[in-house]
Amino acid sequence: MEINITQKTENPLLNRTEIEFECTYQGESTPKILEVKSRLVAVLDVDKNLLVVDKLKPQFGEGKALGYAKLYDSAESLSSIERKHVLEKNQEAVKEEAEEE
Repeated sequence: MEINITQKTENPLLNRTEIEFECTYQGESTPKILEVKSRLVAVLDVDKNLLVVDKLKPQFGEGKALGYAKLYDSAESLSSIERKHVLEKNQEAVKEEAEEE
């Protein structure tokens, strides 16, 4: 999977940088949001807790997807602005092991 940043836009009003990107994945299944997020964190060299992948739209028959991510300046900005369902899909699953008796 390769990620190419196509556009970066500063949004000082919302304290964030808006990032548009292309994700190429020839011969593979469409990557999950968390896989794309971890690759974006590596490419941009930023804190994973401040990056939110909002959209990932696969292109039919091409093996690529267009995506939109937001990089916030602080955790306070992220939690006050971002919608709950977007935050939930960007969180890594917490593994809870329940003891069966």
